[in-house]
Amino acid sequence: MTRFALTLEYDGRPFMGWQHQDHGPSVQQAVEDSIKKITGQTVRVFAAGRTDAGVHALAMRAHFDLETKLTPFRLREGINAGLRPHPVAVLACDIVDEEWHARFACEGRRYLYKITNRRAPLTFDRGLSWQVAQTLDSETMHNAAQVLIGQHDFTTFRSTHCQAQSPVKTLDSISISRFGDEIEVEVAARSFLHHQVRSIVGCLKLVGTGTWTKTDLKNALAAKNRNALGFNAPPDGLYFVEALYPAVSETE
Repeated sequence: MTRFALTLEYDGRPFMGWQHQDHGPSVQQAVEDSIKKITGQTVRVFAAGRTDAGVHALAMRAHFDLETKLTPFRLREGINAGLRPHPVAVLACDIVDEEWHARFACEGRRYLYKITNRRAPLTFDRGLSWQVAQTLDSETMHNAAQVLIGQHDFTTFRSTHCQAQSPVKTLDSISISRFGDEIEVEVAARSFLHHQVRSIVGCLKLVGTGTWTKTDLKNALAAKNRNALGFNAPPDGLYFVEALYPAVSETE
């Protein structure tokens, strides 16, 4: 039995999220079905993160065990062929140590949230970015966001359906940058709560429009109460960007 690691890119719009769902298609199911098409084997694929419905990924790491003589290159090509026409692509396929685990070995995760700050409706980026018509002050948003860095009880920014044992998380970094009409929110942490990034971005949008101040954001965090949340941003602009692992975890 060989353990393979995948780097996946996907458009989350057609899916109900990464994880298997009874009420609709999932990225996990699409990948597992493709592997079965080319190998005849039923496998379970584990990922570094479990993205929600409509959330995208630029480099999701995942792994599965398989009895095969296929090289990583052939396996990657076969999975990609089997995935068509789903908007999912295997960017890389590697053989890893049998103890390596895409989720539990992960030491850090990075997300990107894209906002298009213009009045005109989205065309090419519809479903891939959050359109906000009101003018946003990205510098004020960035300054306010720094109060979230560090270890906090993020109950305010946690979905009521979150299954994490504790609401306490450590946010390693958060930055907001503007490129013309595009605003990018980048966040990094070892792990995140369900809806944490979207809830943070929703509140930062209120800061950007002047509806909230930095103090309001700080008070919302201190409240440790979901009712103190200002707004939960839609999934459209959210991307899983990177999973970080110890350098010695993979083999050639």
